[in-house]
Amino acid sequence: MSKLRSRLVRSLSAGTAFATLTVGLAACGSSSTSTTAASGDAPGGTVTVGALSNGAATQTGITVSEVASIRAELPASVVKSGQLVIGVGALPAGFAPLAYVGSDQRTLTGSEPDLGRLVAAVLGLKPVVNNATWENLFVGIDSGKTDVGFSNITDTEERKKKYEFASYRQDNLAFEVLKSSPWNFNGDYTALADKTVAVGAGTNQEKILLGWQAELQAAGKQLTIKYFPDTNSTYLALSGGKIDAYFGPNPGIAYQVTQDARTSNPVRNAGTFSGAGATLQGLIAATAKKDSGLAKPVADAINYLIENGQYAKWLAAWNLSNEAVSASQVNPPGLPLSNS
Repeated sequence: MSKLRSRLVRSLSAGTAFATLTVGLAACGSSSTSTTAASGDAPGGTVTVGALSNGAATQTGITVSEVASIRAELPASVVKSGQLVIGVGALPAGFAPLAYVGSDQRTLTGSEPDLGRLVAAVLGLKPVVNNATWENLFVGIDSGKTDVGFSNITDTEERKKKYEFASYRQDNLAFEVLKSSPWNFNGDYTALADKTVAVGAGTNQEKILLGWQAELQAAGKQLTIKYFPDTNSTYLALSGGKIDAYFGPNPGIAYQVTQDARTSNPVRNAGTFSGAGATLQGLIAATAKKDSGLAKPVADAINYLIENGQYAKWLAAWNLSNEAVSASQVNPPGLPLSNS
């Protein structure tokens, strides 16, 4: 398994499955690359986010203007093309709420392509969204066929050898509990003493949870970790009181909260933790080929969206406001080489 693919699995796998399988959404077709685009494909104007989301988002029209000064930072070749080719690595099954096939069973939707389309509007470019497998997303960036990836890509020092980044979202894990539970996680692992928590095997969150378990055991306290074979088993264990919480990627839990809101056992987010660990806030970043000259204009476009309120509306539409950043950074400190 490649390091790039491994990082996706480590950061997303359990939460992705937990969210996506619950509602039965899957990509239609098995080709390695497909091109899809949601509404709002003209440069500038109103970009509709949260379309066809199957209840995961609040569909919102966001007005965006082209900013000439930021457009002027673009490489001449991109300006000449008149379009921003946005790469998403969501084939074959997608990862709700970030990128997945919408309720029409055809159109790619999700928070990631939506942000790409907002950035394209600021740059005065037509967004062209290419949905590929995770591996082919990077093949497209490497070959120059894709300008920039918006696909929950974690900023790492290993990836900086080949790519440049413009950060736009915190890379967070979270605890999911029943809405009726009074328990919350405030970043202090000692709050997990005497708790039973489910986690996906082989994931980044499992690694963190096992570390906390060892610390608690050294202090004479107990944390019980449970593994379940599938999504339904995990949810049944939570709703039946056999576990206190599920620990997984924050976006997947945000999605689950929307899907279970009207059930007899609604869930909630009980607190987040950086996917990079206690000493570094992990960041998700737009990803372009190294020395392409795209990271800065993309970061400036994101900062324009932050400063003018469109960024907050985008996050709120997808129930991801708890992953907001105060500013987009070009090549910020990433996950170190020892943990990439």
